[in-house]
Amino acid sequence: MAMTKARKHVLKGEIAERLKKANAALVAEYRGLTVAELTDLRVRLRESQSEFRVVKNRVTKVAIREEAGNVAAISDSLKGPVGLVIVYGDPAKAAKSVLEFGKDKENFKVTSGVLDGKAVSAADIKTIAELPTMDVLLARLVGTLVAPHRGILGVLTGVPRQLVQVIGAIKDKKAN
Repeated sequence: MAMTKARKHVLKGEIAERLKKANAALVAEYRGLTVAELTDLRVRLRESQSEFRVVKNRVTKVAIREEAGNVAAISDSLKGPVGLVIVYGDPAKAAKSVLEFGKDKENFKVTSGVLDGKAVSAADIKTIAELPTMDVLLARLVGTLVAPHRGILGVLTGVPRQLVQVIGAIKDKKAN
């Protein structure tokens, strides 16, 4: 069924709004996947604050050109039957979800993407997926910031503790 101009205009606006809010966007070929498999992908991506959308390439290109210049790097990749993974949360977590899904689906392939306005290749996306998630990185940062304070606290409490132990030993010696 042909899409009317009005529907295309509304769809262009929706896609542009989603892409403007996105931290990253990935282009993936999905030819040959069933509706159930695509639904499984969408469920996995929802957990990482992302979504998979199949939109007409021409409508997406117009949306990018007119309103969402932050993802202009993927315009050239919009050829053939491709879908967009629009990432609102942690790009590493979304990349892991997408690549994990694609491991056992030979028809699903991530071809390119954009992260912070810069184009990334499929190899770059694989590298990003191997990075720890934002939560893990923040936990490591907090641990690194707290470690010196814990060491100082141990040293400072060690002196009074040893003093109390020495006084206790003297008391025990005089009691005998």
